[in-house]
Amino acid sequence: MSGEAFNRKSIFGAWMGRAKRAAAIMVLATVCIPWSSGVHAAAAQEDIRVVIFADLGSKYKATVPAVTLKSSGGLSVGQNSGGSFQTWMGLPDSTARFSVDSYRVKVLEGNEAAAIKAAQALQKTNDKPTVFIGSKNGSSVYQVYAGIYASEQSAQAAVQRISSATGAQAEVKGNKHWSTGSYGSEQEANLVRTTIAAAGFDAFTVIQSRGQYAVWVGEESNDSKLSALKTELESKQPRLTLSKVNATQTGLIIRQEAGVTTGSQVMSHYMLSGSDHSKVIVNGGNDGIQVMERSQRTYRGEMEIAMTSGQLALVNEVPLEQYLYSVVGAEVYSSWPDEALKAQAVAARSYALAQGNRFQIGNVVDGTLSQAYNGKSSEHANVNEAVDATAGEVIKSGGKVVEAVFSSNAGGVTADASEVWNSGGEAFASVDSSGDTSAQKGAQEWYHVLLSSGKTGYISEDNAKELEGVTEAGLDKITVTAENTNVRPIPQIQSTVTPIAKAQPGEEIIVLEKVPQSGDYAWVRGPFTSAQLAKSLQGKVTGTVPSSINHLDVTKRGPSGRVLEVEANGTPLKVKYPDMFRSAMGGLPSTLFDIASTGSYTVLGADGATSHVSGTQGTQILSASGSSTSSGNGVIVMNEDRHARVIDKTQSFIFTGKGNGHGLGLSQWGANGLAEQGYDYKKILQHYYKNVDIVKD
Repeated sequence: MSGEAFNRKSIFGAWMGRAKRAAAIMVLATVCIPWSSGVHAAAAQEDIRVVIFADLGSKYKATVPAVTLKSSGGLSVGQNSGGSFQTWMGLPDSTARFSVDSYRVKVLEGNEAAAIKAAQALQKTNDKPTVFIGSKNGSSVYQVYAGIYASEQSAQAAVQRISSATGAQAEVKGNKHWSTGSYGSEQEANLVRTTIAAAGFDAFTVIQSRGQYAVWVGEESNDSKLSALKTELESKQPRLTLSKVNATQTGLIIRQEAGVTTGSQVMSHYMLSGSDHSKVIVNGGNDGIQVMERSQRTYRGEMEIAMTSGQLALVNEVPLEQYLYSVVGAEVYSSWPDEALKAQAVAARSYALAQGNRFQIGNVVDGTLSQAYNGKSSEHANVNEAVDATAGEVIKSGGKVVEAVFSSNAGGVTADASEVWNSGGEAFASVDSSGDTSAQKGAQEWYHVLLSSGKTGYISEDNAKELEGVTEAGLDKITVTAENTNVRPIPQIQSTVTPIAKAQPGEEIIVLEKVPQSGDYAWVRGPFTSAQLAKSLQGKVTGTVPSSINHLDVTKRGPSGRVLEVEANGTPLKVKYPDMFRSAMGGLPSTLFDIASTGSYTVLGADGATSHVSGTQGTQILSASGSSTSSGNGVIVMNEDRHARVIDKTQSFIFTGKGNGHGLGLSQWGANGLAEQGYDYKKILQHYYKNVDIVKD
């Protein structure tokens, strides 16, 4: 082993525990992340670590105050030591809640009715409530808490809004405690805890390792409050021997949680104490572990509970090949040909082995910054067979594993690296991807129409009937076959978007063009108003965003035809890298697009100069009877290819394009098309990645 490899493995092992496969994945089919040219393949390991919840700053942030884990086979908690799982305890129920011992706000302490009322008032706020039940002063008591906060200051900032929402006198609590010592059993610790609680103090039984328990008193946010608590404890419980709990002490504070409705089932709740390096493992056996806060998905492998930046971190550690079962099943259709599934499996595995410890406490995340990962719900026998058939196979170039980025659909031609993140590698070049049209199979076509009212939109072909004859401009005409037929703003049924109009049978409608339904291969987006685009551009382009966009033009394209430069009112819009134009322009599927304006058109003069003509200026029309000006809505202009569109007095912008995703590397739909043509997975991969070998690593 080289010195570089040894150092990487040693540093990695400090966080990995029993992890044996350093891995990470960079790109979901439709997301964009700047290319990292300095990434090298991680040393061969067995497991991959998937971050589900954590606060990793700008890299990733998805936080919850607590997670609910469930397994039909029961749960056990412990730590990994020497490459094996050491059980601390088996949980009495198949469901348990976990959080971290950080800053929080104690809202109130009282009876069940008062606690439920306060908790329900907080449920719709960002300060999520938790209700604990215990005993104090010899009686049952309900305690409502809010949040987990990264600092005492942020918790203090929450106090005022929480008090306002609930009418309670809220206060900040934290992770500073006094310990009364260690005990050999939970029963022994509980006896001490009960005595202290009977005197009116908050006391908790804590498990610190297998067969070792402690009792901690108090939950203070700073040393001043902790010192005051000690004085009070010693005055009322003089026989106690108190020691300050070390801030790095790993332990599980055992509590009982009630729900936020009357009569809710009480559930075991475990709060992890310690520093950012403290962690415990939850094992669910062969049945997997269900995470209720992650759409109730069930995951293979183990769950690691840890603290990062004062927040709960949940990491799924799972064998790489089993992780790929879920990834491939989520990324592509299980009904696709075997060779397309195998190609996806090898590409996904190559990501994993090229990324290393990208997310500090894990290799990948389960959101859109990495590959799609939905746990066991996206697994399928066909997919699992494809993963198993290619086990260990990766894409290599120059002896290194290729960071084999991929996208959903390249729109007929893949991107050059210069069109995406301004960087890449020798394995990437723009190539034909004609198999992408397989995404259009079975999709209906739509008529782009002009209504008598002057409005334009789209009508599905199965709701229309062509009429005889054409307009004076040679355009076809249709009518609809059912009353109140929806005229859509784009050629796609959008249940959440109001139709622009309703068409009636017998109404004569002019057809501007016939287009495929918007999907992964071809699409239409918009119309976007100037104000909508200006808002979308904010924070995504450098420099000043125009307050009003009068015209928008593509002024530079890359080798595949993807957009490299866009001008607004004649001034280039500067972005960090070209693929950012997707998000900057309102969330477009790809950068392989054209822009059309509803309120203006461009005229190419005899001298080669271009000019923008606004619908409000009026349109010069030259006919046999002479020249006239039309200034009303609904003027049709047609280019040399006989593509017609309508110009009106309201300025907005329509984007038409092809492809879904950044377009670099493997096109998933293109791979499907090639597999249908008889290509095997190695030839598919070597078509999309240049000068590479497919080898078993």
